[in-house]
Amino acid sequence: MPEKEFNEVFSRRLRYYLEKNNMTQKDLANALGVGQTAVSDWINGRKSPRMSKVDAMCDLFGCTRSDLVEDKKPDQEYYLNPETAKVAQEIYEDDNLHALFDAARDASPEDLQRAKNFLQMLKDTNPNG
Repeated sequence: MPEKEFNEVFSRRLRYYLEKNNMTQKDLANALGVGQTAVSDWINGRKSPRMSKVDAMCDLFGCTRSDLVEDKKPDQEYYLNPETAKVAQEIYEDDNLHALFDAARDASPEDLQRAKNFLQMLKDTNPNG
């Protein structure tokens, strides 16, 4: 994807997540340890952040990298609850658990956490695992 298009998509997605999380540009700048000018440049599509900053935003917003850099509409979000999405991402990123896991879209974060704990227990008690 060309840089200009990437910046436009990222800008749109960043505005969505700021609004969704009731955060200001200043809040984001403080959370990431960057200047407000940098955040303003990202919001206005003039520049794009380094991937380390994108990953920090993902942690902050409870989303995945693709949620910030791909042109998705809000109704395309798989999980309805951002906390659920974060737990599901943790499970997915754990090489020992992701192959065992297939979450329901409307699962609560608590349900996913219980599933993660259960899967980890199974993995830990399996001598061949």
